Amino acid sequence: MIDVSILIPVKDEAENILSVAAEVTAAMSVHSWSWECLWVDDGSADSSPAVLRQLAESDVRHRYLSLETNTGQSAALWAGFKEAGGKILATIDGDGQNDPGDIPRLVEMVISGKADMANGYRMRRRDTVVKRLSSRIANSFRNAVTGNTVRDVGCSTRAFRRECIEYLPRFSGMHRFLPTLVAMQGFTLSEIPVNHRPRLRGKSKYGINNRLWVGLLDTFGVWWLRKRSFSYSIKTMSRNPGEASRSFRP
Repeated sequence: MIDVSILIPVKDEAENILSVAAEVTAAMSVHSWSWECLWVDDGSADSSPAVLRQLAESDVRHRYLSLETNTGQSAALWAGFKEAGGKILATIDGDGQNDPGDIPRLVEMVISGKADMANGYRMRRRDTVVKRLSSRIANSFRNAVTGNTVRDVGCSTRAFRRECIEYLPRFSGMHRFLPTLVAMQGFTLSEIPVNHRPRLRGKSKYGINNRLWVGLLDTFGVWWLRKRSFSYSIKTMSRNPGEASRSFRP
């Protein structure tokens, strides 16, 4: 198993893939970790699959998988989680707004044991006023209803132990609640500020209708999960003769 898998879902981001890939390679190559970058093409209608194929052929550390149809960012991430080979998983968006240079700092927090999941939060958002406003409303409402977890749950720049996602519920919109869902399982979270950049190429796939309202509706589903969740600890347990001792973690 390799040390770090970086997961990048893309939908019609042909113009951004190679520049983001170059930044990922530059950021990770100065460290001794073994790593891979797994790109998940979520049914792109542009030349993204061809660009990813070219990238994978030129650098074996970059590989990709293509979904048959556009199924959404949550499904794309889930597919990446299942195919990734790293002990630690990291995520960023493929539009170039997240800075790959932030990934090593987050990975180091997880490796050091300071947190099971290290989340970035964007100090200076480089988005339109409408996008910033809708994100702020959704983030505040989400934390108020589901319980405070992180200050910028919409930031895709994060790193975490792969155990964090092994038992996550599968639903569209899951990616908006990753820190909350991980915290519900008893894992520890931490935050550091990360860079956020303006989109230079391509168009955003999100707006008010497919970001704010859907996110607010999903919040009540996660609230129900949180209210109905349970935890337990085993006081003592008999074992079969010769059975090796095992440790369990939520």
